[in-house]
Amino acid sequence: YGCSKGAADQYVHDYARTYGMTTTCFRQSCIYGRRQFGIEDQGWVAWFTIAAVLGRRITLYGNGKQVRDVLDVDDLCRLYDAAVERPDVSGGQIFNVGGGPLHQLSLLELVEKLERLTGHRLDLVYANTRVGDQPLFVSDISKAQRDLQWQPAFGLDAGLERLYRWIFDNRETFAEYHQKPLAAAAMVPDTACHHDSPT
Repeated sequence: YGCSKGAADQYVHDYARTYGMTTTCFRQSCIYGRRQFGIEDQGWVAWFTIAAVLGRRITLYGNGKQVRDVLDVDDLCRLYDAAVERPDVSGGQIFNVGGGPLHQLSLLELVEKLERLTGHRLDLVYANTRVGDQPLFVSDISKAQRDLQWQPAFGLDAGLERLYRWIFDNRETFAEYHQKPLAAAAMVPDTACHHDSPT
């Protein structure tokens, strides 16, 4: 997966140099947000939230202290718009895209936030660390900030609450999608959420 992404990155970047195409590469970190049907192998923030709402077991591979930076999809779309509006700046360029240092958290920190939102403990099991899993990854987003005058607007708590609320409001769809009976979703009180303004 990583090799194919790296190869595509280099091809698209070289199209700009060789053929004069206005291409832009976004090296995206962990994107999350509403309308994301996360599964265990892709979209981990959404998957953890879906599992929390449905009362499903979550497997933590390793000790759960792995750190990632996360980015709300609405912030990503704003960056797409900025790149399209400034092809003279974005054309032929490669940008790291993620939440950056201010939007990082570990798997266990996400679990803690979800437990506060749902009002109950999550069902966790631990398994061996997966081969190739990085213990720490935080994007350097300074180039996008500098060249496209962009930075993440949604704070972690505000973005996660929006994702949680959307999944909770559509929990029957998710229960059907994952083809398992609805479990602890009924336990989640509507007043469990709190709201933090975007930073």
